[in-house]
Amino acid sequence: MRVPRITNLFLITAGAVITVFGMRELSWLLGPFLLALMIVILVHPVYRALLRIKVPAVGALLGLLVAVYGIILGLIGIIAISAAQLATILPRYASSVAASWQFLTDQLAGLGIGSDQIRQLVGTIDLLQVARFLTGHLPSLFSAGANMIFLYSLLLFLGVESTQIRRRAASLAADHPALAAALTEFVHNTRRFLAATAVFAVIVGALDTIFLMLIDVPMAPLWGLLAAACNFIPYVGFVIGLIPPALLLLLDGNWQLMIVVIIVYIVLNSIVTTLLPAKIVGDLVGLSMTITMMSVVFWSWVLGPIGSILAVPLSLMTKAVLVDSDPKARWLAGFLNSDSRNRKQQT
Repeated sequence: MRVPRITNLFLITAGAVITVFGMRELSWLLGPFLLALMIVILVHPVYRALLRIKVPAVGALLGLLVAVYGIILGLIGIIAISAAQLATILPRYASSVAASWQFLTDQLAGLGIGSDQIRQLVGTIDLLQVARFLTGHLPSLFSAGANMIFLYSLLLFLGVESTQIRRRAASLAADHPALAAALTEFVHNTRRFLAATAVFAVIVGALDTIFLMLIDVPMAPLWGLLAAACNFIPYVGFVIGLIPPALLLLLDGNWQLMIVVIIVYIVLNSIVTTLLPAKIVGDLVGLSMTITMMSVVFWSWVLGPIGSILAVPLSLMTKAVLVDSDPKARWLAGFLNSDSRNRKQQT
């Protein structure tokens, strides 16, 4: 008996909803696993390159694992050093902060806001306490980094398993050639996406560093490096990179220049890390701009912060498994692909 189309649609929708909510409940497990998978996909060419120059298989595997853990330790180190440096220099601004708070109090009082209430509120803010808070939480930061490295011990297993990927891919291609081809394209597109993201990160970090040096912000290269690292967190990462230089300018009493920094960061983020990547990266990996941007919202809701970092690769993987590998579902590709990909497939 033929099942009505509306019934099929209902069953598919119900299955998708159950799957998504199940993934959301298991985000504590899926998030680290998927992040580890993407990192291994990114650095696996290191293993093949070492084999090509006649490095023994064991040495090539060790090189792969060093690259994998180097990425994680590098990102953790940049954020930890930035927090430590910010905590170190905050107390130097205690005197200028007092003058800035007094100026703000007078301005608000001039607008009719009670000066006694303002001073009472301002009096509760202690810059030294802020510095102590940051310093006191540095051990927690390092502890979280250590826990993450321990959690990502599965990188070790994925890295070892990846050395056998060609053999397993050949078996998959023999039984399911369409799926094998789709997954191969997913791997290539994921590497293109991560490489393009790294290029844009370097560009925005360099531009931020030059700008901050021109306006004489302390430790400008460090804040530029932080901005570059945070670029891997789509759409919200620039806010993390913006906080240190903006805060230092505010504490120095130069709130006008702080506003300029905020505006410049927003403009750079809008152009270099949002609009251009959405178009260029979308064309590079074959996803439309709308899907690229909606991916961040959806995967952030499902997997949390890790989902925002892996949004585009996860959408590429979902498309490869559910659309590109199934001839009956390929009609959906026209709505998911970028214009350049659709034109290429039509020619």
